[in-house]
Amino acid sequence: MDLEASDEKDDRQHLISQSGRPNDVMNSPSSNRPSTFQIDDGLKSPFSGVCRRFKSRCLVAICLLVPILVLCFTIDFKNMLPIRFPRIEVLTNSSIPVNRMRGSELQALFLLKQQEFELFKMWNYTTLVNRSELNLVNSSTSLNTSSDNHDSAASPSSSVLEDLKSRIFSQISLNKQIQGVLLSSHENGGKVDSYEDYTNANFSVWNRCGKVDQRLSERRTIEWKPRSDKYLFAICVSGQMSNHLICLEKHMFFAALLDRVLVIPSAKVDYEFRKVLDIEHINKCLGRKVVVTFEEFAESKKNHLHVDKFMCYFSLPQPCFVDDDHVRKLEGLGLTLSKIEAVWEEDVKQPKQRTVQDSLAKFSSDDDVIAIGDVFFADVDRQRVMQSGGPIAHKCKTLIEPSQLILLTAQRFIQTFLGKDFIALHFRRHGFLKFCNAKQPSCFYPVPQAADCINRVAERANSPVIYLSTDAADSETGLLQSLVVWNGKTIPLVQRPAVNSAEKWDALLYRHGLEGDSQVEAMLDKTICALSTVFIGSAGSTFTEDILRLRKDWGSASKCDEYLCEGELPNFIAEDDFGFGAFLANFAYSNLFSLQMTCNTFELCCPHGTAGARLHVAVCSACSRVLSPPMFAYISKKDE
Repeated sequence: MDLEASDEKDDRQHLISQSGRPNDVMNSPSSNRPSTFQIDDGLKSPFSGVCRRFKSRCLVAICLLVPILVLCFTIDFKNMLPIRFPRIEVLTNSSIPVNRMRGSELQALFLLKQQEFELFKMWNYTTLVNRSELNLVNSSTSLNTSSDNHDSAASPSSSVLEDLKSRIFSQISLNKQIQGVLLSSHENGGKVDSYEDYTNANFSVWNRCGKVDQRLSERRTIEWKPRSDKYLFAICVSGQMSNHLICLEKHMFFAALLDRVLVIPSAKVDYEFRKVLDIEHINKCLGRKVVVTFEEFAESKKNHLHVDKFMCYFSLPQPCFVDDDHVRKLEGLGLTLSKIEAVWEEDVKQPKQRTVQDSLAKFSSDDDVIAIGDVFFADVDRQRVMQSGGPIAHKCKTLIEPSQLILLTAQRFIQTFLGKDFIALHFRRHGFLKFCNAKQPSCFYPVPQAADCINRVAERANSPVIYLSTDAADSETGLLQSLVVWNGKTIPLVQRPAVNSAEKWDALLYRHGLEGDSQVEAMLDKTICALSTVFIGSAGSTFTEDILRLRKDWGSASKCDEYLCEGELPNFIAEDDFGFGAFLANFAYSNLFSLQMTCNTFELCCPHGTAGARLHVAVCSACSRVLSPPMFAYISKKDE
């Protein structure tokens, strides 16, 4: 009861204080609190705050969402993020073999990677062996200066190493192709990484058919400083144009040895060299007058056109290779000749190796004009004569080269039809069957076998087109074209087309009246072949040998250059024809310039008649392939 009385007393005091102080009640902090019976005001206040906060958050979310959507549509996150997440697929009965196949492919790729690594180890090993061998060769050459020993020691092992490197290179390339095929069904699209992780930088730039180092710094040359009033009269009668060019080059060597000016033969007794050669180019390369045309020589010797001394390099089968018909032609130029004499016994069938000292001892003379006859088969200081650039010191790449018109025409043809990467093939066929079968071993190959050899070179060279220089019939070239295939594709064989006014690559020849000239066209073929990436020649052909000389001198010789089917025998060789006509033809081939003996034998054994005339034609056609046109004309005229 006392507690209740005290509570009531407190309540009364509290009520009295509220009523007695109205201002205090209004100003008190508790006056702002809502009353229990104020329902509308209590609900309105909290809900309005929530709405305001919700609106502000929505506005911020919308502002952030817009740039995110823009970024999603403009940025490729697949390429930005290298991490790939595996796809989770529901395995069915049909997907199980597919996954097994993918697993097998990945296992095969792993094995190929291991094989690739081992192949690169072999590649690096061959590189190290090559370097060590090169150091060994260099040290041996410093002790022994003999070039013969150097070549015999270095060539075989280096060629074997190059062949081994080629095979390893092809296997690595094949390995990469297989990897690409296996990866083609996967997401990387068959792209295979390069080789930087496994080998040095030499692999990426290595070329199986790279250029041959001609070692120009090691050239052994002589100076050609002729006396202006001393001349060497060049005489070349063996074979056709290529033989005459080789003969002319050797005459230049003799002229340099003897300090004489070389006289180029007249077109009346030899080929018209001015059409195919730049004669003035020779003088520019030497910086002095070292060669003159016959017309210039005749102008300087107008009162006395005479060969003061006729010293023959070859004595057999006849002195100087000069027959009576050639002597008459020289005399027809107003030139008189001294007695033709041989300085030593020398046979064209077995020429001896001579030194510079031997030649100087026999051919040195104080006479103004001398001649030494045909020197095509001469073998003097072979290493010096056959080196790149030739044996004479000069400031050009080579002395005997095509004229500027022919060179520009060849370049225009290459730009029009071939491009910079092409193989050139000299495919000699006309008259080559009997010539090759008379040799041991034969060099005449069936077309299918020749095509196989060409395909192997094309595989190494990886060139898209082949330039064909040939005298073969269309039936042979057509068959050859159908069989030259690499990597499942036919490699086109391109030949010079017939003259067409719509084509401008040969316009220079047309403007200078040289179109259709057989010797100009032959030199044009040589020039195109000499500018090729890789060259395949015909063994036994001087046309091929002259191309190889140009390639060596111009620096275009390739490590893949070779004779057709080099190192192989023909897979089929016809039997010898023992008929009388074939006997005389082979006799003419083997004896070359035993002209009078051949014709006398024919006249004795086979008098002229119906059968005899046919045999006579066979003999003369055989002679025409190895003798110069003047000699062939002499045969026909004599026997008619």
